[in-house]
Amino acid sequence: MKIVTLSHEPATRWPVFDAEAEAAVLRILRDGNVSKHPVIRELESDYASYTGRRHALAHNNGTSALLAAFHALDLQPGDEVLVPTATFWASVLPMVWCGLVPVFCDSEPETLGIDPEDMRRKITLRTRAVVIVHLWGLPCKVNEIRKVCDEFDLRIIEDASHAHGAVYQGRKCGTLGDISVFSLQGEKLAPAGEGGVFLTDREDYLERAICLGDITRIIELESPARRFAATSMGMKTRIAPMSAALGRVSLQKLDEANRIRNANHRWLSERLETLGFDCFMEPPGVSRVYFEFLIRHRDPEFDTPGLITLLCEFGCQVSTPRYPLLHEQPFFQERNVTKIGRFPDDARLPDYRGLSFPQTARENHRLIKLPNFCHPCDELLAQYHAAFGHAMEAIPV
Repeated sequence: MKIVTLSHEPATRWPVFDAEAEAAVLRILRDGNVSKHPVIRELESDYASYTGRRHALAHNNGTSALLAAFHALDLQPGDEVLVPTATFWASVLPMVWCGLVPVFCDSEPETLGIDPEDMRRKITLRTRAVVIVHLWGLPCKVNEIRKVCDEFDLRIIEDASHAHGAVYQGRKCGTLGDISVFSLQGEKLAPAGEGGVFLTDREDYLERAICLGDITRIIELESPARRFAATSMGMKTRIAPMSAALGRVSLQKLDEANRIRNANHRWLSERLETLGFDCFMEPPGVSRVYFEFLIRHRDPEFDTPGLITLLCEFGCQVSTPRYPLLHEQPFFQERNVTKIGRFPDDARLPDYRGLSFPQTARENHRLIKLPNFCHPCDELLAQYHAAFGHAMEAIPV
């Protein structure tokens, strides 16, 4: 029986580029400068202004911006970095190329971010930093994490790739780490096709990121790092101007696009909460955004797979989360991490095969992924509400 009978198009279509975006790309093509166009600096200025950070450096993707972040901290091979296992691989794997050891931590159940208490348990004399991720656009428990980091003198790398426009205790995501990173990949809230942005307030971190992958900027440095102007550090991570042009337009439209998504998702969330679901609504002091729309039933024993099957029969586009737990993947289980990491002999590399994260595993299995309702769609939202109501009548609680 179909309950959701309306088309999901155009309500869930993303990204959508309009005439302004087309004109921005055509400007690059007509200028003929398709490699080093000033639009790259303009994108960086936009992100620095939007977030309030001193420095922004554009990259060809979020992964290379994260690599630059790990490099910029000037850590030593064998140093350990605390990371969540419930995240996209790019939050973690680039550090291995720097010889850094990923130490996985459990997730706390309220935001699904890295658990500050498990962080504390995993700290050793070689721990130097932590990666925080605002999964699906909901800021993690930054204050509690920062307390641990301050106590043990740990740096914070903030992967804000899901959280363009989110605010935590009065501060925008993208300002909550010693170094923060946004991805501008096509599905993100401020898409550029491909791209990334590295953000920091420290000049030395910026210089190290420049030296890693933007040889055109090294000659501008007024420090000893300028001696690398002929070679850089062997990589090229500069964003393409046409991507930068799209990224500028997307950032200009971000707040309005988030307003529409948030209104749609909050409307449906408020109604699903009355049916027994936890929709990760905003805690006090937090303004979330919706890179993706995930919910869970409050009963940990609830038949989530059965509900997903039934909702699909009703015409809903729902599924389980798309990110598998990283520590369970062959890269770690088969010790492939040792094939690319430059680890010293005394590095304490975990036996990833024996790891267990009960909170993360439990919460991950409870999650239901709904479509992103990116555009006004009142009738479609009402049909989803009706489908959930019928499903809950059919499934025993």
